[in-house]
Amino acid sequence: MLKQILFGISLLVTLGVFAYTMRQLFYNFRFTKPKKLTDFGQRLLVTFKVAILQSKIMRFPFAGVLHALVFWGFIVILFGSIEMVFDGLAGTERMFSFLGGFYDFLTGAGDVFAFIILISILIFLARRLFFRVQRFYGVEMKPVSKADANLALSFILLLMVSLLGMNTFYLLDASAAGRPLVGNYPVSERIATLFQGMSPEQLHFWHEFNWWFHILLIFVFANVLPYSKHFHVFMSVPNVFVSRIEPLGVVDNMDSITREVKLMLDPSLAADAPADAPPSRFGVADAEDVTWVNYMNALSCTECGRCTAVCPANITGKLLSPRKIMMDLRARMKEKGPGLAKNGLQYDDGKALIGSYISEEELWACTMCNACAMECPVNIHQPSLILDMRRYLVLEKSAAPGGLNAAFTNIENNGAPWQFSPYDRLKWAEDLSMNNID
Repeated sequence: MLKQILFGISLLVTLGVFAYTMRQLFYNFRFTKPKKLTDFGQRLLVTFKVAILQSKIMRFPFAGVLHALVFWGFIVILFGSIEMVFDGLAGTERMFSFLGGFYDFLTGAGDVFAFIILISILIFLARRLFFRVQRFYGVEMKPVSKADANLALSFILLLMVSLLGMNTFYLLDASAAGRPLVGNYPVSERIATLFQGMSPEQLHFWHEFNWWFHILLIFVFANVLPYSKHFHVFMSVPNVFVSRIEPLGVVDNMDSITREVKLMLDPSLAADAPADAPPSRFGVADAEDVTWVNYMNALSCTECGRCTAVCPANITGKLLSPRKIMMDLRARMKEKGPGLAKNGLQYDDGKALIGSYISEEELWACTMCNACAMECPVNIHQPSLILDMRRYLVLEKSAAPGGLNAAFTNIENNGAPWQFSPYDRLKWAEDLSMNNID
């Protein structure tokens, strides 16, 4: 009973802290702009292909396969973790063993995946500690970012060691005590041969130690994740579901601008046009101007650097890093969110996403090639956010680069980006001899 009470208290504390953190993070969605989702069938297909099958991450075959194995392994191992929670509350051992052959399959797969994940994490740690993988570096990657990645990998490593330890000493402890063995543990059976000489008391102690160490580590890790880039463990699948399903080159028009242009082209539509309230802002200047999908993108960013590694602006030495854009939005919302919650949308702390976090030079360096969005393993669409920040600079600040301002003026005056009168457009053909075709 004491074990059940201690476990129940641990579980309640874990759920309470996790719920508090989630409330802080998700409360910020209230300050974002709406965005309507459609085509749910296609979204499910994209989610299955990109999130479940891990299709995009396979562009880097070596790291991609290892990451996919870790992802699939965690799905299988989740079954064992749920069983541990029920066992801890009920004071039972291997409660789901009534599932018979299916239980044997899941426990066997979990045991094998634990070993595969352990090896994969060791490789990932070695790459970060001993090999200079270029995409792990950049001006936005502070020492805390690297420590965050290493800490999360260490957590997972210890989780797998304790899981295999728990299975190993379960086999030995149950055999020594004469209890029936349930489940299948192909890897732990081999490890168990190394501990055959231990006494029954020692075997029971190490089984209990690994059981408690593993479940408490899960509880701690679950509450560390929301403060880590590895929060994508929770956010990546839903982020893929809400991601853009249109072709990458499609540019979303601003509804208010579209209506204005239509009215200019056909004033007769003015009588039927709805009397919409004017938009509070054109484009994005600060965190509260983004859509909820933009914010979810920021929460889902894994900081893997695949976007920045293929960005032509970044490769040629310009300031732009698509990864930094998403990290900046996340940091800005975290900074301003409490003020918005306390004082409302009119709250102003004297800072803004543009200027305080992201410079105009970064924004205008983007070529809108969509290479970053193409590479992102969780379907983040960085160009749409960059475009909205540019819209704010152009429409509200008239802060476009000189060349673009000249083009805008020419479009306004001449109907084309060139500094020629519309009446002179065919002068280039005056001296050409061409056949007239009636």
